[in-house]
Amino acid sequence: MALYALGDLHLSFQTHKPMDAFGRVWKNHEKKIKKYTAQIVAPEDTLVLIGDHSWGRKLSECREDLAFIEGLPGRKILLRGNHDMFWDAKKTDRLNAEYAGRLFFLQNNFAVYQDYALVGTKGYTFEGPFYLDPWGNLTGWDEEREAQAEKLVEREMARLRDSFSQASDAGFRKFIMFLHYPPTNILEKTSPFTDIAQEYGVSAVVYSHCHGARRFGDSIRGTFHGVRYLLVSGDYLDFKPALVLP
Repeated sequence: MALYALGDLHLSFQTHKPMDAFGRVWKNHEKKIKKYTAQIVAPEDTLVLIGDHSWGRKLSECREDLAFIEGLPGRKILLRGNHDMFWDAKKTDRLNAEYAGRLFFLQNNFAVYQDYALVGTKGYTFEGPFYLDPWGNLTGWDEEREAQAEKLVEREMARLRDSFSQASDAGFRKFIMFLHYPPTNILEKTSPFTDIAQEYGVSAVVYSHCHGARRFGDSIRGTFHGVRYLLVSGDYLDFKPALVLP
């Protein structure tokens, strides 16, 4: 039994949005996902998919994408991404009722892996625009958008605290935290998300969203203040699920 994670599948079996334009690594990426999960993930394992599952804007446009995910090996847990328009956070219970026994949607709740509670939310971080001088040095950023981002961070933090609270009330003291957005942006060394990870003593923070080699270093990777930070964006891993816990 093992816990794996992979983000940003960006499936489009019904909406037909090829990802090849974003680099060679995306060519036939659906086949890579199927091939590598079959090689790596066993039926008794748990696979957490860290958002941006489908380009469909409505659930009816995502059925084939979700069916593809169902067909992957292991127990599948899904987190919301910024492109998952089919998933209204307030209606997560409906999705869990409809897909009971097939997929679990992680939002304002928690899942269990051995003696760990798996908690998570989409998260958010300010992504600019950032202003650079001719030599590439940062000279400023859009402060209005930064203020809006702070409001979204507050909302996502409230959702995350709800998940931690539910898991704690159920008696869990060991946690793995999942975010779609990275926990910090290029201006930050810490954030509310790194603070809560330390507050609850989480073993790992797993995130995705960062695409392309220029973006892979946007946030924390490795161990920081005793917490492991894992980037699991699909193109970063060449669509091979990453081991989180054995």
